[in-house]
Amino acid sequence: MATITFQGKPINTIGDLPAVGDKAPDFKLTNRKMQDVGLAEFAGKRKVMNIVPSLDTPTCATSTRKFNEKAAHLDNTAVLTISADLPFAQARFCEIEGIKHVTALSTFRSSFAHDYGVQLLDSILAGLTARAIVIIDENDQVIYTQLVSEIADEPDYVSALAVLAHKD
Repeated sequence: MATITFQGKPINTIGDLPAVGDKAPDFKLTNRKMQDVGLAEFAGKRKVMNIVPSLDTPTCATSTRKFNEKAAHLDNTAVLTISADLPFAQARFCEIEGIKHVTALSTFRSSFAHDYGVQLLDSILAGLTARAIVIIDENDQVIYTQLVSEIADEPDYVSALAVLAHKD
């Protein structure tokens, strides 16, 4: 279990992020076409997992926009924004915002939040995910993790993207 804050008040996650060097847990997430996808759909690519509580919040929307901008320049890399939003809402957000380089995936019928240790256990956000970045290499090995300590803050994009620069 990890403790982060929401507006300065402590909240807990169900577990810890996968450790760097571990094989990434497979997942079942739902795309905007209501299809379940897992690691196999991104085989041979690096995966940047931008895990957010909801695209319907300013910080989550900002991080998705920023990763969309940065993803346009990343070779052999899939950028995934993962939230509890329904696929319909994710699709609408991506269309309105012009998000073309990020794949939005929903946790709504999966154990992803539990398996990746990001499910929030308490506060008004219980059941949603903590804000985190997990980067997985072409062989599904975790090469970077970041659990954002204050859920209202943006992740450290520079550190995350620096890991990708070293893997080119």
